[in-house]
Amino acid sequence: MGSAIILGAGIMGLSTAWALARAGWSVQVVEQDGVPNPRGSSVDDHRLIRHAYGAAAGYMRMIDPAYAAWDLLFAEAGERPYVATGVLALANAPGGWLADSRATLRGDGHAVTELTGAEVAARYPYLSGDGIAAAFHLPTGGVLLARRIVELLAARLAARGVPIQRGQAVAVDPARGALTLADGTRMEADLLVVAAGPWAPRLLPALAARVRPTRQIIVRLAPPTEHAEGWARAPMLLDLAEDGGFYAVPPVAGTPLKIGDHRFAPHGDPEEPREATAAEAEEILAYARHRIRGLAEYRVLSAAACYYDVEPQERFVVERLGARAFVMSGFSGHGFKFGALLGLAMARAAGDESLGRAISAWAAGDAPPPPGLLADLPQEITA
Repeated sequence: MGSAIILGAGIMGLSTAWALARAGWSVQVVEQDGVPNPRGSSVDDHRLIRHAYGAAAGYMRMIDPAYAAWDLLFAEAGERPYVATGVLALANAPGGWLADSRATLRGDGHAVTELTGAEVAARYPYLSGDGIAAAFHLPTGGVLLARRIVELLAARLAARGVPIQRGQAVAVDPARGALTLADGTRMEADLLVVAAGPWAPRLLPALAARVRPTRQIIVRLAPPTEHAEGWARAPMLLDLAEDGGFYAVPPVAGTPLKIGDHRFAPHGDPEEPREATAAEAEEILAYARHRIRGLAEYRVLSAAACYYDVEPQERFVVERLGARAFVMSGFSGHGFKFGALLGLAMARAAGDESLGRAISAWAAGDAPPPPGLLADLPQEITA
């Protein structure tokens, strides 16, 4: 193995650095801010992991290996920052994402329980069943405690002697595995991995034609006393209203209840402030009022903006950039759940030319993993 530079200390960069160090590479990480980076897409209270993925069977089938990859990291770290919740999916019209998810899940043998609107309201009294055309509950799925996971990865790198250097990249040279920092420093290695989130398109013009930064808003809430216990035991909620759906993350492990928008803004600049405007927060709350009973009684704790790098079909872009570099991009809001898995796969692909060519189709959800790509995980999981 040789030397590697990882540009970006979000979930993808840190996971890849961890996996490369495990595999014997000499690794250094470059990050423009502190770690965890408060401006990073990865740094929030939580991220969701679930098998429900619409018609995207490739990503659905990546979930079990993703869990196995997290288990590997958590065992090494001696901590498991994950809370199982299950999934409640609702829709106000038949067909669409919910119907695709139900069919794809059942096709792979997952237990899906269909519910009526009345059954939803009876099971979850903090929700209204009005207007529900279809609903299902899935017992698997849960909440990854994102901020803590980023902290654990940084700690694992420190324990392995992997430095995280502060610096802003202004240019990358994939052909030479090199990058240049704003202070003029030039760094070069046998392998360069560009995992710079919504900043990556600025550094790679070809990527900018395929991936765009977007701004998404989340609102953190405190439920009223009468519903606090119910929410604490709640499944993650995916409300797929055609006129503006939202998701809700239950207040697990001392975190607040969080709701956010399923849609992506048309564009965004990751250098903009992370504070959300009152109008942006109100737009999210408006989407949720039809579903969360008495939402006016919930206390708004904060609202914030998060910037993602989004590919039009929300497929991950994990590709070679010549012989000495890879890019990891296009993770939208659903990439975090695969962080440890993609890091392990990248470490395998970096040391094997055939895997380096094959990783792209698998990461895009279009193909099964090629033999050897997930060799770090139990055979029964990856078969």
